[in-house]
Amino acid sequence: MAGSFTLADLVAPLEVSQFLGSVQGQTHHRFPGTAGRFASLMPWPTLNTVLRQHRLDFPRLRLAMDGDVVPTHTYTEMVTPKRGPQIPRLLSAPLTEHLRNGATLVLDAVQELVDPVADLAARLEHDLRERVQVNLYAGWGKTHGFDVHWDDHDAFILQISGRKRWRIHGPTRPAPLHRDVEPPEQPPAQPLEDFILEDGDALYVPRGHWHDVSAIGEESLHLTIGFNPATGVDLVNWLADQLRVEELFRRDLPRFAPEAERHAHAERLKAGIEALLTPDVVDRFLTDRDAHGPAHTRIGLPWSATSDLLPAQDTAIVRLLTPRAVLRHQESTVTLLASGRRFTFGAAAGPVLSFLLSGTPVAIETLVEMAGPTLDRATVRALLGELITQGLLAVS
Repeated sequence: MAGSFTLADLVAPLEVSQFLGSVQGQTHHRFPGTAGRFASLMPWPTLNTVLRQHRLDFPRLRLAMDGDVVPTHTYTEMVTPKRGPQIPRLLSAPLTEHLRNGATLVLDAVQELVDPVADLAARLEHDLRERVQVNLYAGWGKTHGFDVHWDDHDAFILQISGRKRWRIHGPTRPAPLHRDVEPPEQPPAQPLEDFILEDGDALYVPRGHWHDVSAIGEESLHLTIGFNPATGVDLVNWLADQLRVEELFRRDLPRFAPEAERHAHAERLKAGIEALLTPDVVDRFLTDRDAHGPAHTRIGLPWSATSDLLPAQDTAIVRLLTPRAVLRHQESTVTLLASGRRFTFGAAAGPVLSFLLSGTPVAIETLVEMAGPTLDRATVRALLGELITQGLLAVS
């Protein structure tokens, strides 16, 4: 299945632990593959269908050439529907003329438009424990869409079709941020590595690593899977939110008080912050970050709009829509932390919920069997129905 790619699949022959320990955030790495390995994720006919059937506003859909964005009015027109404001419509002839002349087509967030890519994004979000967005790039000429640049996120690049030239220049500032105190210096003109990414290859590029990409006179279609690992700045921002519960931190600062009182207030603030900086503060932050990961959108019609919520047949496949949900086991209950909410169930629901949290779509009948004698079929289906009403589960 196209959507069954996992992090382990992308980083092979490295083990996931090797990738996480010595590659992620540190250096780029190529993972050779066989031609056609990723073809079913986004076949050309599927891209044509997306362009034809969806209203894709700028900048979600854009063309880029030689480092500049191609003006949208040169390949779209605004049309007036019977109701509502004007909407853009792609013009086939000028769009393809730009592409023949060397422009690169860019389409953001294709995981919201194509099911196999959505499945891939959900699987990788489960494995990486971070929100994932997948953008598409297609080009045919010999030009480059963007000048040498760095991104503020880590990325996997999957070469779907054709080939693309990559030049990696490396970082000039360790771990730069989108909002930073200073920008990274320009990289040396000579790249660290200059190579062709072939059909079926994968590439990992950490944030802050300068690179430029160019077509080589033949078709190229690739997906860029972007994600932002949590940083110390994210943790500090989270701590600031935790401190809002304390009256001390909500009070005005004593701007006009004597110096001694200002110093005393600073000491109280320091003590309040230090009280939260326990040895497990990183674990608490990451757990809370996972528990607030938003649910993916899958509606599950027609069943979710009925009182039964699920098909009558237990062969139906269901999937959890929060890939980073957290399950906590207590003596007599289990607590599901998902999409910023807390749900408590009896401990007997643990095996069913644990399997759903594995990120694997599963048949209802498998979950019924897994529940064993502690939960009957009706109770398992009621549990799944409750997850559907909360927007956490959908029928595939």
